[in-house]
Amino acid sequence: MAKLISHTPDGVRAPFARYAHGIEIPAEYRIIRTSGQLGIGTDDTIPEDARAQADICFEAVRLILAEGGMGPGDVAHITGYVTDRAHMAGYMAARDVFTSGVEHLPASTLLIVSGFTRPEFKVEVEVMAAAP
Repeated sequence: MAKLISHTPDGVRAPFARYAHGIEIPAEYRIIRTSGQLGIGTDDTIPEDARAQADICFEAVRLILAEGGMGPGDVAHITGYVTDRAHMAGYMAARDVFTSGVEHLPASTLLIVSGFTRPEFKVEVEVMAAAP
């Protein structure tokens, strides 16, 4: 069975962090594309800390993928959004925990945005995953 394949070719600057420049998804794979997940708990609490919000986001993604029979190792692309450069380190630390131990690193995009629906939100995460 074919697998997801990471592409980080010579001639392109190495990634800034734990991600690949491209991912190849075999044609026969199923795909899960999540909505953006915000750092809000099931009890409606929103942590002040960007890392804690990112941890909630990635846990929500993990649960969504699990419902479809997938996990972090099936993630082809992660898109992260933060509201300030100061929140990048917390987001990246949570992303690195989420991707630790995976066979291939996903492609990744991180954007700094002006805000979300509520000012308390600092981080949002969405992913695309693929598996046979």
